[in-house]
Amino acid sequence: MLITLEGIEGSGKTSQIPPLRKFLERQGYRVLMIREPGGTPIGDQVRDILLSLKNTAMHTRTEILLFQSSRAQLVEQVIIPHLSDGYLILCDRYADSTLAYQGYGYQEFSPDEIKPLVNFATGGLKPDLTLFLDVEVEQGLKRREQGGGWNRLDDYDLDFYARVRRGYQEMLQQEPERWVRIDAGQAPEQVQADLRRVVMKVLSSRAKLYKD
Repeated sequence: MLITLEGIEGSGKTSQIPPLRKFLERQGYRVLMIREPGGTPIGDQVRDILLSLKNTAMHTRTEILLFQSSRAQLVEQVIIPHLSDGYLILCDRYADSTLAYQGYGYQEFSPDEIKPLVNFATGGLKPDLTLFLDVEVEQGLKRREQGGGWNRLDDYDLDFYARVRRGYQEMLQQEPERWVRIDAGQAPEQVQADLRRVVMKVLSSRAKLYKD
């Protein structure tokens, strides 16, 4: 099962995944934790290019294609083999991030223009469950600034992140069977509790379906 976590900067995705992984392992699941961009030696090299503050001149087309190259390698080298081996995969960002940021956020190219590239890079592989950690833009960016490690993809204004957030909300409405919204404005402990509840509910439903 492929579970992705999505959200704007400061939504808490990255800090919530490790305790979620430990919880699921205690329930008996084999869990792989990965992130985007990166996750492979080739993808990590692409990640360095994408995040470097030296690359402010990068064109949107270049950025979109670099994300897809990293993603394609991750899907083929890591995700598909581990799914075949029965792993539960927790992925910090996936294809929906490209649609949210480079599509809804930048507005230079529409999500519909980008979708064929994403589909090609992933081979059509979609998450079984996408957890949208939703937080107010101002709150998220304040958290992000306090966390340090500012990079090129963080360096945008409030309007940009508001468009990204609305993009996520729109995608949730388009595929409510795959997406679940988590209120990421809550205390971290409550967010983690909500994540565990949703994931276990989905896993239980799938187990019952296979049993039936």
